[in-house]
Amino acid sequence: PRAPTSLSSPTCNLTCTGCGRIREYSTSLKDMMSLEDCLAAANECNAPMVSICGGEPLIYPHIEALVKGLLEQGRIVYICTNAMFMRKKMRDWMASQIQSRPDFVNQKIDKLIKAGLLSEKEAAEVRKGPKDPAKPTIAPHKWLYWNVHLDGLERIHDLIVEREGVFKECILAIKMAKILGYQVATNTTVYKETDMREIEQMFDYLADLGVDGHTITPGYDYDAAKKDMIKRLNLRPEDFFLTRKMTTEKFKDIDKWMKRYPFFGTPVYFEFLAGKRDLTCSAWAIPTRNIRGWKGPCYLMTDGHYSSYAELLQKTDWERYGVVNGVARDPRCENCMVHCGYEPTATLGLQARRGDTWKTIKFNFGPRPRPTGRGSETIVFNGVSSGNGHLTAKRAEAAAQAS
Repeated sequence: PRAPTSLSSPTCNLTCTGCGRIREYSTSLKDMMSLEDCLAAANECNAPMVSICGGEPLIYPHIEALVKGLLEQGRIVYICTNAMFMRKKMRDWMASQIQSRPDFVNQKIDKLIKAGLLSEKEAAEVRKGPKDPAKPTIAPHKWLYWNVHLDGLERIHDLIVEREGVFKECILAIKMAKILGYQVATNTTVYKETDMREIEQMFDYLADLGVDGHTITPGYDYDAAKKDMIKRLNLRPEDFFLTRKMTTEKFKDIDKWMKRYPFFGTPVYFEFLAGKRDLTCSAWAIPTRNIRGWKGPCYLMTDGHYSSYAELLQKTDWERYGVVNGVARDPRCENCMVHCGYEPTATLGLQARRGDTWKTIKFNFGPRPRPTGRGSETIVFNGVSSGNGHLTAKRAEAAAQAS
């Protein structure tokens, strides 16, 4: 496997449109994987990279120990987060360093205060040191990435996550992380109404912040998300999610983006998104382990849970799923072009063409694109920060009409 996804807890602090995860696993904080189970799952499938998802993984009470344990196993770790608790976790790390590296920490504190990323009160707390010196913290590491969810600029992202102020916190957290020496990635889902020019503007801005790389994938109407959209929001899924034809139209210029932005992934998968080649699904290569077991057949569809990764492989009838030669074996697979199913096919070279290996090596290990210098906060903060939030703007309009 390339990268198992560990859902330590499906609990989340946001209710994002397009995500059915916390409704599918309707739960409470007590229903979560133990630290031992999380680490054992990584050992069981022995993938080189682990993505810690949720819900929101920073809610998980053992997140620091989990990250430490996975790094000690020699794995690359991605913490997929909405960033609402990210600055708190980084302050915890700074506090753990104050006694051993006071000059370093105080220098960073001064820089963060000047940048508006740390208050005087928060700085005072950091200088007190850790509340529990024995508890691990999430420190910068060459194999660790914060993977921040961003689906657009301020107004659109806040609309999708259904809370104003989230985009701004994401940007503050990213800026703080880069000052402290963390590696930062972002993950973006493209939907039917996504303006790809807006995504370009977002990537331009993130490049200027020093973000290390991006993943991008099309939004897919999997059952849990579709049911949540209908029941909770009274919306039509077909107005929100992409068909295959829509996906290839959205991603038609991805080859130009690959030269301008530091994407994580393979050029083969991006060619697939642009409709320039066909791939079949290899969901078994990015398995998901959560509170109920190994989820089958994939991260998005749930037909069962298995007690072991071996059982998932053996008992899942893989021939029933995916799209082959344009024909969906399962109707639910028809519009799926999501990276968790198709990226491993490209990575493992399962449908390789001549030149693919060299192309992938060059893409991932060659010179990375430089910042465009076109990022503008004037454009980026186009929501609540400028009085145009999806909620505050409506309230202001209603108040004006009432007066």
